[in-house]
Amino acid sequence: MPKNRSFILFEPAKSPIFYGYIIMVIGTIGVFCSVPGQTIGVSVFTDPVKDALGLSRNQFSNAYMIGTIVSSLVIGRAGVWFDRYGARYVAFFAIQVLAITVLLCSFSAQMSESIKTLLAQDTWLIPFLLMTTLFFLLRFSGQGVLTMASRNVIMIWFDKNRGKVNMFSSVAISFGFSSAPLWINTLIDYGGWENAWRYMAFGLLFCSILIYFLYKNKPEEYGLLPDGQKVVSQDEADVKMPIYKQFTLKEAMVTRVFWMYGLMLAFSSFFSTGLSFHVVSIFASQGFPKEDAISIFLPGSVVAICVSTLFNYLSDSLPLKSYLFLMLFGGLLAAIGFLSLASPVGIPLLIAGFGIMSGFYAVLNAIAWPRFFGRDNLGAITGKIMSFLILASALAPPVFSLCFSTFDSYSLVGYLGLAFLTFLLIGSIKANNPQ
Repeated sequence: MPKNRSFILFEPAKSPIFYGYIIMVIGTIGVFCSVPGQTIGVSVFTDPVKDALGLSRNQFSNAYMIGTIVSSLVIGRAGVWFDRYGARYVAFFAIQVLAITVLLCSFSAQMSESIKTLLAQDTWLIPFLLMTTLFFLLRFSGQGVLTMASRNVIMIWFDKNRGKVNMFSSVAISFGFSSAPLWINTLIDYGGWENAWRYMAFGLLFCSILIYFLYKNKPEEYGLLPDGQKVVSQDEADVKMPIYKQFTLKEAMVTRVFWMYGLMLAFSSFFSTGLSFHVVSIFASQGFPKEDAISIFLPGSVVAICVSTLFNYLSDSLPLKSYLFLMLFGGLLAAIGFLSLASPVGIPLLIAGFGIMSGFYAVLNAIAWPRFFGRDNLGAITGKIMSFLILASALAPPVFSLCFSTFDSYSLVGYLGLAFLTFLLIGSIKANNPQ
């Protein structure tokens, strides 16, 4: 039975359908609610907000980078909270913090002016430090805690059908995330950037009610089993149900799979973020117009959705090691295409590799950790992995920019990527499932 049964609208065990499917829907909504804390949710606000605050593009970007890096340093603690307090309270706390932060963002211009008046100082440092703090809260609560808790709660309710469930969730999230810039931009055009953030804050507060009442922790707390399996006697369970070792974070971190899969996911986060931030400049350096640069994302997304849909479905019956090598193959294709943009095969290779790598990212980031390390310490383990991903996404834009400003070319990024992927390819040969 659950430790705290207060405010339970109905018992999951009495649901007419397996409650895990309700968790799948509400958990997917929870991940979608992290949009205000994701890069796609912030980037639309860049121009109007930096202008209102009197910040340059570099100052605004640096505030975002610093806030993201600080978030990556503390997100691991949120994973421990997930294991200790459960998905319900952690996700509810995260979405509340995200809603309040988004609301504060809508008043950032007024707050900046008030602080300047109070301190009798008219300096760019005030809005810079203010936005750094707000970006930290956005990234920590949105991209970090809410995403982790919502994704994990879905995985906890399934075992043998984990891949199929993640297939539906991933497709919904992909379409939701890809549409986010459009509807956010519509809100900005309709009522201004301040009101756009306020509308989002009130939407998050509404969703927080759904999370509080509908998120449930482990199915065993309600007399259920993952996948909706029938509860059996202990003797039958010993025979029919495989016994998994429940790894602690410390135990997981000494395994090869933790580092090979984690570093591959981090590379995907790094490459995707850097490419997205500098895509126009990258293509311009090879003589392509802006339209050609932006046009790679739609076919790349189609490839990613097809890959994630197919291989999520198959993941319940296939070893994940083959997925890791296919993801590495996608990364190598993307790096080669990146280095040969001017050639006829450059853009097709980049699109195919980018799509393959992104598709397997959606599969492995959700499925690998509970399969390899069990469910008992899933929060601590995925929290540590999340810190890698957030740090990689924070470092990507300045690293890409530094390479271009120093060498007048982005080629060094491609060569470093090839070297890193080769290292992972060799290291992954013995990256076997520790179970």
